[in-house]
Amino acid sequence: MTRLSRTPRVSVLLPFKFDTAFTYEAEAMLAPGTLVRVPLGSRMVVGAVWDEPADAAVKAKPVAELLDFPPLPETLMKFIDWVAGYTLARRGDVLALGLKEALLAAPPKRAKHFAFGGADPALPGPALSHSQSLAADALRAAVAVQTFSVTLLDGVTGSGKTEVYMEAVAEALRARKQVLVLLPEIALSIQFLERFLARFGARPAAWHSELTPAQRRETYRAVAQGRADVVVGARSALFLPFPALGLIVVDEEHESAFKQEDGVMYHARDMAVVRAKFCSSPAVLVSATPSLESVENAAAGRYKKLDLPARHGGATMPAVHAIDLRADPPERGKFLSPRLVAAMRETLQRGEQAMLFLNRRGYAPLTLCRTCGHRISCPHCSAWLVEHRAHARLICHHCGHTVQKPARCPSCEAENSFVPIGPGVERIAEEVAELFPETEALVMASDIITGPAQAQDAASRIERREVGIIIGTQMVAKGWHFPHLTLVGVVDADLGLAGGDLRAGEHTVQMLHQVAGRAGRAEAPGTVLLQSFAPEHPVIAALLSGDLPEFLAQEAALRRPGHWPPFGRLAALIISAAEERLADQIARDLARAAPRGPGIEVLGPAPAPISLLRGKFRRRLLLKTSRDIAVQPLLRTWLAQLDIPRAVRVDIDIDPVSFM
Repeated sequence: MTRLSRTPRVSVLLPFKFDTAFTYEAEAMLAPGTLVRVPLGSRMVVGAVWDEPADAAVKAKPVAELLDFPPLPETLMKFIDWVAGYTLARRGDVLALGLKEALLAAPPKRAKHFAFGGADPALPGPALSHSQSLAADALRAAVAVQTFSVTLLDGVTGSGKTEVYMEAVAEALRARKQVLVLLPEIALSIQFLERFLARFGARPAAWHSELTPAQRRETYRAVAQGRADVVVGARSALFLPFPALGLIVVDEEHESAFKQEDGVMYHARDMAVVRAKFCSSPAVLVSATPSLESVENAAAGRYKKLDLPARHGGATMPAVHAIDLRADPPERGKFLSPRLVAAMRETLQRGEQAMLFLNRRGYAPLTLCRTCGHRISCPHCSAWLVEHRAHARLICHHCGHTVQKPARCPSCEAENSFVPIGPGVERIAEEVAELFPETEALVMASDIITGPAQAQDAASRIERREVGIIIGTQMVAKGWHFPHLTLVGVVDADLGLAGGDLRAGEHTVQMLHQVAGRAGRAEAPGTVLLQSFAPEHPVIAALLSGDLPEFLAQEAALRRPGHWPPFGRLAALIISAAEERLADQIARDLARAAPRGPGIEVLGPAPAPISLLRGKFRRRLLLKTSRDIAVQPLLRTWLAQLDIPRAVRVDIDIDPVSFM
């Protein structure tokens, strides 16, 4: 017979790969959410007391220390449990998204506070137009009632969406509530921080991967204590311990960067809506190119919708034209057509700035032997190595494997035979330097601008007009406001349209419309030139007409009959193993055990588009159901039928965005 302990016991959830809480003894009962340090094997770790019964029968170690942090709010604990259940992730992994890194840093020797808070909602904001005022009034009202709601703020680029939702921020601050603003990229926070400072007289707290451990710890504490009244951050900021969260804003809500593709696979936009619901707070989704999911939610009445159809301050939308590369090709070995080069020259002569957009990092995406055709590929991934001439290396963009360009072809042994195929932004910059040697050009890509400080420096140089030509990847496609930028040239408007990605057309329209929106945001009108080999493609046609609602209606018509999202549910199973035979075997076993029934379809197995990644062979299956069927119970039952060997990993991606 097991002897029951009379010492108080608590359940503690640890921020590691555990789904269950562990039982520990405590000197007294501890409130749920209390942060503690406890033994785990031979080491001491931080965890949170969880609101569930402790096991009275197991042998339990004592809690070592109560941490000097406020307890996790009940709303956050419920949110963590919900996210784990929805994504089929371990609860400990979800807890770690906000807790683990924040508390790894050693506490400072002397208690001190970095500056947080101080935003003044009484400071006057900029004058708003009539349509902006109507939208701002609606958002203020949503914040004032402090009940759950979701509003889609749909405004063309340059319409002043940020100024409008800043009024909702002000309303939350007047009610002494905290605010979370989610941005898809760190670089975008630079101009946002400046605009926030100008509006409220103080900077918000920042939460992103570039913070030092000490900064993360202090920011975490400030949020938990309510001293950080506004936080602007990346997706993991959703898991911070806000005690009084009164508003969540998701800026650029359409961005696929809000989807975490490894670990806990969650979409921050969708989880922001859930977090707002737990907090009985409004959520505002903001975009000039809303996702089809959000558009359909608004059409169905699940979301409210506000429109800003015109640019602010009299600025007009840029004129968009296609350059048919079949009729107006670049010179041999070059990538900018004569028409685009002429437009750049005219723009620079007027003292204005031009931007060239190509969503491809490095110098060239492929390096090929001109003698035998051998292509240099990654030994760990099914991908070509990308030449980065600035680093004099060939790099895999999937696993980071790097090599120097070989002097001799490993296949035919020809010397100095390798040539770059196709352009990256570095190669475009080389062409620009030849064409415009007197003009300063700046390349903006994630491998060059790696943090907020570099982004700030780049933005400042552009705003001071030290730079005449900006060359960038998707980093430059959204959020930036450069008043002297009047010409945008898209080097390859067809990039991203090939392949079988469900959302390829939607994502390409969104990205190119966003980058086009960088042009002509002030007094001078803007022009956008799209280089394309297929200007008749529906995506290019939508960009030329500017009728994005019609394009989304066409997308909806294509997806609805097959129950593709948002008219059905999807979940991907990704099988990976170091041994290809084993990956194939488990994929086939899963296919044989797949659920069946009305409204349920399983596609696959098939090799993933990147079938070898970091040395692991990958296979995919796709579960598709009608909208009224929850995929999580099906997946749990499905996976429970098989004994998956430890050498095989099966990742589950609910609501996949990427199919790589």
